[in-house]
Amino acid sequence: MAQDKKGLGDLKGALESRARRLEQEAANPQGDIPVSGDAPLAEPKIDSLGRAYATGKRKNAIARVWIKPGSGRFTINGRDLAVYFARPVLQMILRQPFEV
Repeated sequence: MAQDKKGLGDLKGALESRARRLEQEAANPQGDIPVSGDAPLAEPKIDSLGRAYATGKRKNAIARVWIKPGSGRFTINGRDLAVYFARPVLQMILRQPFEV
């Protein structure tokens, strides 16, 4: 295919045809996975003290989380957020799900 292109005009035509093909593929996606809105949302289970409990697992690690109404202070293993996660980027990543 590279031998067929002799000059800049051929290159320009090839780039334009590729751009048109990519636009058509974007406009008419064929490999989309159908999304059904029938999946029920998980209802949070709140105990008598107003706390929600969640467990996250990955490989051999297990994270248990209690979320309760309060001042918005994070405590991880008995330590404050700024002590446990010293880098501001890690603190930002932790706070992102709770921002409205």
